[in-house]
Amino acid sequence: MIQVYTGNGKGKTTAALGLALRAAGAGFRVFIGQFCKGRTYSELKSLRKIGNIKVEQFGRRCFIKKNPDATDKELARQGFERIKMIIKEGFYNIVILDEINIALRYKLLDLDEVLELIKNTPKQVELVFTGRFAPKRIIDVADLVSWIRDVKHYYKKGIKARRGIEF
Repeated sequence: MIQVYTGNGKGKTTAALGLALRAAGAGFRVFIGQFCKGRTYSELKSLRKIGNIKVEQFGRRCFIKKNPDATDKELARQGFERIKMIIKEGFYNIVILDEINIALRYKLLDLDEVLELIKNTPKQVELVFTGRFAPKRIIDVADLVSWIRDVKHYYKKGIKARRGIEF
């Protein structure tokens, strides 16, 4: 099964992490690969305490407001190769590709290669894609798509991201 959490609202990664928590509680093994992220967020501190969840980051910092450079592209490429290896090994039941839609949007990864990964993923592995701007071709092959819409957000009032709430 392929799940996609996309849209401009807050909560896409949070939804995927909720799924990871539920799956871990049921005894599943979960791998989370975070694209375009390279710093410690509060949720990572919690996830490290759960034995059957593994997280790796494939980025420097989130660069949503700037243009990526060659280093960003290389980190995403290395991360994608790692994801392919993780899936091929078959150890994990669920593989979450956090912010992969952003990596695709910024052309850090090739969409055709990602679609090929989906096609070649064994049926017993659940793939979860997060991030704004999910490509239509990803949405078309997905089994579940949640479009998280920004209706109202306190950022617009000038309230900054808060530790433990946004990061």
